Amino acid sequence: MNGAVTGRVSVASSGPVSGGLHLLARLGGQAIAVPAEAVESVVDIEAVVPAPCSHPAVRGLAALRSRVVTVVDTWQLLNLRRGEGEVQRAIITVVDGHHHAMLVDTLDDVAPLDVTPIPAGLALGPRWSRVATGAAERNGEPLLVIDLAALVGAMAHGVDFAPD
Repeated sequence: MNGAVTGRVSVASSGPVSGGLHLLARLGGQAIAVPAEAVESVVDIEAVVPAPCSHPAVRGLAALRSRVVTVVDTWQLLNLRRGEGEVQRAIITVVDGHHHAMLVDTLDDVAPLDVTPIPAGLALGPRWSRVATGAAERNGEPLLVIDLAALVGAMAHGVDFAPD
């Protein structure tokens, strides 16, 4: 599993979720933001070893700095259309002491955001309502603020993200 992960970039935390730094990405075509304090790093996943008998959304395991990380097929977990391409971009997060590589379509930027509650009456549907913690806007584009720990927890609790 040598060289399984390349392109590491650390993301620093700054302030509370409501006005702190966020990692901006795309998942299933949706623009998302992840609070920087939930991000250990971002990586390109090159080699994944299957993990038999694991949750269907666990693509497998990969080596990251002499550590094993669980690679999560976030598209399958949220029942989204899978991204295209060979490179597997991932956000590394730590939940309950375990490292997870949450796969995404793209990693776009790190920026401070003013996060607001999700507007009343906005129907997110089951895909996003369980993991979205707020909303923001950048350059006129709406963003959903995502809780990565809730995504990992969805696997542990067998949450079914039925299509919207």
